[in-house]
Amino acid sequence: MRAIQVDSYGGPEVLRLVDLPRPEPIPTEVLVRIVAAGVNPIDGKTRAGGGFAPVVGPPPFVPGWDLSGVVAETGYGVVRFRPGDEVYGMPFFPRRAGTYAEYISVPARQLARKPSSVGHVEAAALPLVGLTAWQIVEAAELRPGQRVLVHAAAGGVGHLIVQIAKNRGAYVIGTARAQRHAFLRELGADETVDYTAARFEDVVDTVDVVIDLVGGETRLRSLDVLGRGGLLVPVPRGGPDPAGPAAERGIRVLPIIVEPDHVGLAELAALVNSRGLRVSVTATRPLAEAAEAHRAMEAGGGVGKTVLIVDEELAG
Repeated sequence: MRAIQVDSYGGPEVLRLVDLPRPEPIPTEVLVRIVAAGVNPIDGKTRAGGGFAPVVGPPPFVPGWDLSGVVAETGYGVVRFRPGDEVYGMPFFPRRAGTYAEYISVPARQLARKPSSVGHVEAAALPLVGLTAWQIVEAAELRPGQRVLVHAAAGGVGHLIVQIAKNRGAYVIGTARAQRHAFLRELGADETVDYTAARFEDVVDTVDVVIDLVGGETRLRSLDVLGRGGLLVPVPRGGPDPAGPAAERGIRVLPIIVEPDHVGLAELAALVNSRGLRVSVTATRPLAEAAEAHRAMEAGGGVGKTVLIVDEELAG
């Protein structure tokens, strides 16, 4: 099979198209013919030796976690899927998966049926960012009427949190550059803040929950808009630890890292099918152009995801 391989840590230029043996499913696994693979910032960080490189292990490895495709074969004992079923998911995260390839063998219970209302490209853009957003909202136990501030609200994870939080009945405030405010309002944001023009803590009234997708000083500044009993959900690891200052103010801190979850994937698919959730795809590229996809992603400026087309015929 064709695959993209990282032979050494480095920039996008280390992503190389190679031929590798096709995997075989063991019991409880399904072999998936990948149609499209989502590209995420964590892919680039891991490629460069950061991110989850210590978990993935040293090169060579095939990067990527997001996939949408078709079941090609089932291992012994699999009852959830049959060959020909369209599936999507984020297998093994944060361990090595390798979705920048034509085939992958993964545990059946780490996949769900692809949303029927969208194609493989949109489905491949959803798993990692969608499950991150879903699990954050679930962990925060958002209730109708709660006020939620989302930092980087127009980004890959942020624009989904806005929609899922609105589905839960929350009042959503999003920080983003001014040119992205119209996009956020289309998704249902009640307020938008241009963080380049004003400090959010100067213009946002007290909120119940802050979801910080930025990190750094933003994490500590977010405490200023939370009342006693409020909740801060910090997503990027590293940076200043808010636990001490938060405890002094009676604020809870709930760090979270996304996990594979077929139940969450099924819930996301249902939301997509009911038009309650949409994922923004900025660009698509063929598998062979993975390096260019990483360069574009790391240059920034987009409001959605980049997706690699692995099987052009099935991608449509």
